[in-house]
Amino acid sequence: MQAFFAPRGVVIIGASLNPSKLGYGAARNLVVSGYLGAIHFVNPRGGRLFDRPIQPDVASVPDPVDLAMILIPGPLVPQALEECGQRGIRAAIVGSGGFRETGAEGKALEDRCREIARRHRMRILGPNCIGLLDTHLPIDTTFLPLPGPIPGDIAFLSHSGAICEAVIDWARGQGFGLSRLVSLGNQMDLTEADLLAPTAADPHTRVIAMYLEGVGDGPAFIREARKVMREKPVVAIKVGRSQAGREAVASHTGALAGRDAAYSAAFRKAGVIRAESSEEMFDWARALAWCPLPRGRRMAVLTNAGGPGAIAADALEANGLSLAALSDVTRAVLREQLPPAASVRNPVDALASAGPAEFAGCLATLLADEGVDGVMVILPPPPMSTAAEVVGAVIPMIRSSPKPVVIALMGEDLIMQAARLCRQARVPDYRFPERAASSLGALVTRAEQLVASEAVAEAAMRPHKEAAQRILREADPGADGFLSATAATELLAAYGARVPKQRLARSPAEAAAAAKEIGYPVALKVSSADIPHKSDVGGVALGLAGEGDVAEAFRRVTESARGAAPEARIEGVLVQEQLPAGIEVIVGMVRDEQFGPLLMFGSGGVEVEGLNDVAFALAPLSREEAVELMDRTWAGRRLRGTRGRPPGDREAAVDCLRLLGQLALDVPEIAEAEINPLRVFERGRGAAALDVRIRLQDGQR
Repeated sequence: MQAFFAPRGVVIIGASLNPSKLGYGAARNLVVSGYLGAIHFVNPRGGRLFDRPIQPDVASVPDPVDLAMILIPGPLVPQALEECGQRGIRAAIVGSGGFRETGAEGKALEDRCREIARRHRMRILGPNCIGLLDTHLPIDTTFLPLPGPIPGDIAFLSHSGAICEAVIDWARGQGFGLSRLVSLGNQMDLTEADLLAPTAADPHTRVIAMYLEGVGDGPAFIREARKVMREKPVVAIKVGRSQAGREAVASHTGALAGRDAAYSAAFRKAGVIRAESSEEMFDWARALAWCPLPRGRRMAVLTNAGGPGAIAADALEANGLSLAALSDVTRAVLREQLPPAASVRNPVDALASAGPAEFAGCLATLLADEGVDGVMVILPPPPMSTAAEVVGAVIPMIRSSPKPVVIALMGEDLIMQAARLCRQARVPDYRFPERAASSLGALVTRAEQLVASEAVAEAAMRPHKEAAQRILREADPGADGFLSATAATELLAAYGARVPKQRLARSPAEAAAAAKEIGYPVALKVSSADIPHKSDVGGVALGLAGEGDVAEAFRRVTESARGAAPEARIEGVLVQEQLPAGIEVIVGMVRDEQFGPLLMFGSGGVEVEGLNDVAFALAPLSREEAVELMDRTWAGRRLRGTRGRPPGDREAAVDCLRLLGQLALDVPEIAEAEINPLRVFERGRGAAALDVRIRLQDGQR
């Protein structure tokens, strides 16, 4: 990777004398960038370009050269790579198009290039990319129009070359710079995961921003991002969020998960902060690069107008933050600094007459309050002074403060000089309070990431792989891959889950005998892998307390199920012990093709899809990760106890989540699994899986 980011020499293969060609643009940018290494050009037509000779072929290029930028027609790229390999060049950027993105023929061409690269132990960036640049080395291998980005501290990795071009121009207009920019293209070889560590190692990079259309290797991305995020924050936008085209699945978990839920769970697992828009991503990146991290979520607002303060209060709450309760001492000092009509409660309204002295004094007072973790300064153009004068007065204390301060400069023409001062001083400025609040939220997220536990789920779980494999060998799944209710329950129980006592009965007499053995009261549930939602077909009977009740219920639930689902295979009825009442939740797993087992937790029972109170996380889960997953749902918060109801046994729910994740990791044959409901009893009394469904992957049946 050193050859990409600090090459001793670069060759442009396809350099052109024609200013309308990409080969001319790449040569121009490399020369103009100020790159101090050797620069070589190759084109069979020869000539001179930018006062340098154009060599006829790669073999003629003198030393040193360890990076090639290839900009020639796609069909000619394999030969160029072969020549680079023979020349000893081990790093190449393929900017040419016409590969996998064009169809089967292009894919075959790409496969051929990959084989050549592997044979020569060569690393490839692209194809179909615009190259990379580093503003500090400096080097620019792109063919983008000039001027390029100003030097800065935000690195940008992108699947889209067009986005790179737009970001460079936009960043210049917004007054912030980039440290590095890398266009990934088709990722024939190098992926976003490969680029994370070398980008984070760059001393000039403080934040990594990413535009992603997908992830080449899910586990590798998570692994590399988890390493990197401890040193440098990673912010990403992932496009293509819709579930259109996702293969239908039979469980609630699969129906509710969707592809985007897997990416959100992967980012959370990896410590990547996910933005909703490109603007938000760079808003956050600037704050993360330039601000200290807050100790908590309590924010103060300082403004010269009441309306913007109200907007800020709403925006802070929307981002999970709170208005700090100012101390009596703070309010007393603020009263001394401001007119009697000013508001010294948070948000602090210094009134329109406030100038540089008032803003500076109030900001110093707020930052000194131990109950304040960060400050948002809101500044519409002040009538009695200029915004630049106010900003000039507060910048020194912002730069020296251990607490973050962001500024919402509301306006356009009248605040431009103030905005320039902010950017020169590396103080984040935004046009509206909502964007400033969002950036404070990102700072809090980053701070909480760094203090989160690093516990690893596997270390605390006892595997039961042998028992699970035995159950699978003896099971006889249906054509759709679903295990019988008995086999599914046994598989879950093998990993330590509590399940009700139950027996499979194939006649009313067997059901009555099973009920007597289990002990009354009992519940009856029709047993059929073809009926996912038994209540919908009248296939459940509860609270049965006698032999006659059980026999009659057997006939009733089987007849009802056959009438509602005549094609379903009904193997009998499960007779289960009737457990005490509790809080019913759903715990599920669907295997994502990119990231592996995706766990779900949320409100269970018959209304799970209607409520849509669910959250997702990737296995394995530490205890802390399981708790955080649960707390993102109303069901999880309900287990803490609500409105006089006693708390549920949250630890039992945590254990169930973790064991299901471990089961999914240990038994890759499982495509999806669901416990609905998991009945959680009062604290200290555990939880029980009342209904379990498990489907095997295709080819495992």
